[in-house]
Amino acid sequence: MKTIKIAGVPEHFNLPWHLCIEDGEFNAVGIDIQWTDVPEGTGKMCQMLRTGETDIAVLLTEGIIKDITEGNSAKIVQIYVQSPLIWGIHVAMKAPYQNLSDLENKKVAISRMGSGSHLMSLVNATNQQWNTEDLQFEIVNTIEGAVDSLTNGIADYFMWERFMTQPLVDQKIFRRIAECPTPWPCFVIAVRNELLESDPNIVQQILETINTTTREFKEIPSIDRTLAVKYNLEHAAVQEWLSVTRWSQKQMTKEALDKLLKALYEMQLVSRILPLEAYLSK
Repeated sequence: MKTIKIAGVPEHFNLPWHLCIEDGEFNAVGIDIQWTDVPEGTGKMCQMLRTGETDIAVLLTEGIIKDITEGNSAKIVQIYVQSPLIWGIHVAMKAPYQNLSDLENKKVAISRMGSGSHLMSLVNATNQQWNTEDLQFEIVNTIEGAVDSLTNGIADYFMWERFMTQPLVDQKIFRRIAECPTPWPCFVIAVRNELLESDPNIVQQILETINTTTREFKEIPSIDRTLAVKYNLEHAAVQEWLSVTRWSQKQMTKEALDKLLKALYEMQLVSRILPLEAYLSK
């Protein structure tokens, strides 16, 4: 039995992995998957790939591309979720801000530098034609940290996937004043180069197993109710999320990666562009 460490956020997108683990589908092909929930998000998982704390990570596309550019010895092996991630832009319930324009030059709470919440704040600022050099950041690590930061007026707004933050909006802790979808597929699967070189067949078996589940995921009986209970989400919100989410079983094309890299470079989210082979496994 080969032990492989995989990391991902503790969110509804990753339920297919947990179903595969619980049903023994990886064990059946001789793989012991050790899953780690990482509430801090993509920035933390990039660090874990670098240090070998994890072999594989399911993380935000823009985050791993930026980190590979900056020296992370890993590659994207496949798109995991093809559809965009819809980021909600949140303020504290009692904050004075009413419109997105009110947040220009205000402090943004982020989980960590290089995280999705960090990079998407730059994407949002670019979309709004704000000067990205004027952005101020408050590192809060987790959603709970963001709640404390916004409630106590330490930071002014926080960007996170809108379905996961819906309970905080319903509880009138956060107010969502706008949304910002990613202009690219939101999640990819990245693997340390060391594992890709030493055990490519293991990686392929893992992909084949998870792809079988994501291909059939929406057809699982009562999956909407399972998601609502497990992730504390409203049933109607889960149904809406399922209707707009598209999993993928394919590698990113070089054409799509090239377009994405040029967009990140224009937004100054990456300082250079490496050869495409540095980002994608064969």
